[in-house]
Amino acid sequence: MMVVVVATVVVLVVAAVLGLVRLYTATDDASVAAVSDLLYFCAVGIIVMGALAVGSSIVFDVAAIASLVGILATVALSRILTRGRR
Repeated sequence: MMVVVVATVVVLVVAAVLGLVRLYTATDDASVAAVSDLLYFCAVGIIVMGALAVGSSIVFDVAAIASLVGILATVALSRILTRGRR
């Protein structure tokens, strides 16, 4: 089980590093928004994997709430970028 957790954390860290590289090279606001969402959800995933390794169950509830907040932030930012158009 621990091998799966470590492998998942490695994949999430690689995705976050690639996201940071893309964040550095991004030229438009939409790319920055997408990469910031990627980094946020990579961080949530790493926290969940840490909770799985330790055996803490409360962190899963916190991660679920953090995911909902992240989705709301994504929707709000997309509305700002499109200036309210649908």
